[in-house]
Amino acid sequence: MRYYIYAFIVLLLDQVTKWLIVSRLELGESRSVIGEFFQITSHRNAGAAFGILQNQRWFFLVITVFVAVGVIWYLQKTRKEGKKLLPFALSLLLGGALGNFIDRALFGEVVDFLDFHFRFSFFGIPVNYPFPIFNVADSAIVVGVALIFVESLISWRQESKQNAANKLESGDAQS
Repeated sequence: MRYYIYAFIVLLLDQVTKWLIVSRLELGESRSVIGEFFQITSHRNAGAAFGILQNQRWFFLVITVFVAVGVIWYLQKTRKEGKKLLPFALSLLLGGALGNFIDRALFGEVVDFLDFHFRFSFFGIPVNYPFPIFNVADSAIVVGVALIFVESLISWRQESKQNAANKLESGDAQS
């Protein structure tokens, strides 16, 4: 049950922050948080990450339903196996997916507002990179996917150690 609470917290944080942006900033308006590096900018995205697949609202709604059902099924499965990191990662993924789903379902676009602009010199080469604007749901999805990757590496390492121990045991048994 607690993993659904985590998903709900992500969903709630996402929706509250988006509501604050929509109610307090005009579309395109920016407010500096850390100079030009980090700003809060009211932006809308009718596509997916990095603005791809613009205006494919129904596609995203249908896909999100399938993803949410799959995540809930897998969350139940991993919870029963006693895992901790993977269900937490899945709860972040679920909360983020549902947060963006609500925006697409109600408004046909997602409210984005976290705006980072990287300006620095890399071995004498000037770098000027405005990162695509994103939101809390996007952040939860990215962190969730990263944690799934970490969990996969941990599981792979444990399986490798177990296989090595089994080979060593079976080698001793044959002696």
